Amino acid sequence: MDSKTNDVKQIASQLLAGMLANPHIYTTISDEGHQGQIEQKLILMAVEMAEDLIDKAQSRHPLAND
Repeated sequence: MDSKTNDVKQIASQLLAGMLANPHIYTTISDEGHQGQIEQKLILMAVEMAEDLIDKAQSRHPLAND
């Protein structure tokens, strides 16, 4: 796995944990657990947010691309 993939996974995990801990975002746990529609939507959102954060950081700090 490359460095960017690991970075995305780590940041997405942290974002997802924050979203799951926020009662305004994640009000009820679905019966399907992590396979539920709400959970899957939050996972995808966390991954997209992580990718965007990495892209923005790299565009603002070109030396951080390594």
